[in-house]
Amino acid sequence: MQSYTIGQAARLLGVSPDTARRWADAGRVATHRDEAGRRLVDGKDLAAFSVELAGTGGGDEEAPYTSVRNAFPGIVTAIKLGDVAAQVEIQAGPHRLVSLLTREAVEELGLEVGMEATARVKSTNVHIDRV
Repeated sequence: MQSYTIGQAARLLGVSPDTARRWADAGRVATHRDEAGRRLVDGKDLAAFSVELAGTGGGDEEAPYTSVRNAFPGIVTAIKLGDVAAQVEIQAGPHRLVSLLTREAVEELGLEVGMEATARVKSTNVHIDRV
């Protein structure tokens, strides 16, 4: 079975190694030690914990790790929902940004007209982060 160090687990969960250590110390995720004394998390335990964490939204309030650098914080001005796809418009200062994404993504983010959101642009794609 695959095992992960605390640092690897932290990277996969999108949190700092300190946060992963605190969760392990608190018993939120089970660990064991290898022959070198490093704390490891079994892959199955990490997978179950990541599903639990996603369901509670219980990650750190730190910014997510992302390679997308062009961020446009603004306000959602329009949402057009289709059966599968959606269109979200954000006004970020003088910039109007439009993103095409799935209806499921809009619902999972809880996007509504009038709420703050950040559009992240990479190449020809616009990514939406809820604030």
